[in-house]
Amino acid sequence: MSFMMAFGWAGIMILIGVFLRAKIVFLRNMLVPASVIAGVVGILCMNVADAAGIHTGTDITMFTTIVNHLFTVSFISISLTRTPEDGGNRVGNTLRGAVGMGLVWCFLYALTPLLSFGIVCILGQRVNMNGIYGMLIQFAFCQGPGQSASYGLIFEQYGWEHAAMVAIALSAIGFVAAFLVGIPAAKIGIKYGLAKNCRKIDDVILKGYYNEREQTGTKIKDTTCNSNIETLAFHFAVIGLCYVLAVGIGNVLSLLPGFLGTSMSGMMFMNGMYAAYIVRFTMKKLKLDFLLENTLQNKITGWTADYLVVCAFMSVSVRMISAWLIPVLTVAVLMTVVTFIICFYFGQRFGGGNDFERTLGMYGMCTGTVPSGIALVRIVDPEFRTSTSVELGACNLVMMASTPVYILILAYASGSLSLGFTLAGLALCAAVYLVLLKTCRLWGQKTFTWK
Repeated sequence: MSFMMAFGWAGIMILIGVFLRAKIVFLRNMLVPASVIAGVVGILCMNVADAAGIHTGTDITMFTTIVNHLFTVSFISISLTRTPEDGGNRVGNTLRGAVGMGLVWCFLYALTPLLSFGIVCILGQRVNMNGIYGMLIQFAFCQGPGQSASYGLIFEQYGWEHAAMVAIALSAIGFVAAFLVGIPAAKIGIKYGLAKNCRKIDDVILKGYYNEREQTGTKIKDTTCNSNIETLAFHFAVIGLCYVLAVGIGNVLSLLPGFLGTSMSGMMFMNGMYAAYIVRFTMKKLKLDFLLENTLQNKITGWTADYLVVCAFMSVSVRMISAWLIPVLTVAVLMTVVTFIICFYFGQRFGGGNDFERTLGMYGMCTGTVPSGIALVRIVDPEFRTSTSVELGACNLVMMASTPVYILILAYASGSLSLGFTLAGLALCAAVYLVLLKTCRLWGQKTFTWK
């Protein structure tokens, strides 16, 4: 019942978000997605209800649980999506985008905890907030609510109280930052023709829905006979298979020694991606991949992205972190600026016709999650004609290069590593990622400019 009530409240918030987007001029002009509006309304409603002692039939913990599972489902869905066949150049371009975005993500993953640690050391003295809480920023911005909650709980096991809630709060602010900056950038791209797969902003895009006369979108093909099984049900059945397989992969990885096994087995989103690749590869070998319909699979990915954003907001308890609000907000704002500068600098230099879409997607991913990056890409590439969404999924393999970063931070949080060695290690990692960008020829000339 708690799960269904949480799902129901999230649905109500989305309906409110759709209504407000359609009726409020400011929200229309800013192209704020209904899911973000719903999340903001949801966090207000949940915290007001908590303060007033109103029982909603669920709690904040359940929203965190939903976020964790939807995050895994979104990665499974992305990985099940087939890349359009368009010759060797398309494959090479996709690989370039995946590696480029992955390395920039790794660079931010190492750089932001360095900067945030210093900020919290300065601002946190008056409110008894240790600088180590600043090292939660990359889990929140670069990985989102699911992983930030997981790493926050690990911090709490080492004695750092309220780390999980601080991390989740940072991730919620990251979602807001993703769209407050990403949406105006998308509008500029549409206005000046940088977004080649999106028409000019018209009334349909502004209000956010189609009336009966305007409903002329791409038809989803049935791959199964509906008298036997609905096509949507079949696709969710495949996702279910991948999820169970992901749990099995996690159990195998848990056999790895030490905290490495615990960490790898707990990364269900990565295990889900591995499982989806295995299932898709097997279906292709058995010549059954025609049963997967790309347009429908993209719709499922979009569905998880919308609900994930709403539930992430609704999982934050302001009451628990009120004393540390100023340091948390300051870190979030300054890291948003840093992330914007780095993403929009490197995004123009990967080398490809979809670098603008990559830049938006990468910025969204580096301030929220892959689904928030995809949500920004949907604004400028609503029919996913570029390979950007696939690249956002594939770049997670490159993100494995960030392993030394979280090992250093967890070792410091547990007291196993000195502060000086930790900071030096993070700086070295950041330098290595920059060298790799240059070596892989992903740090070249601009492919687009802002007019």
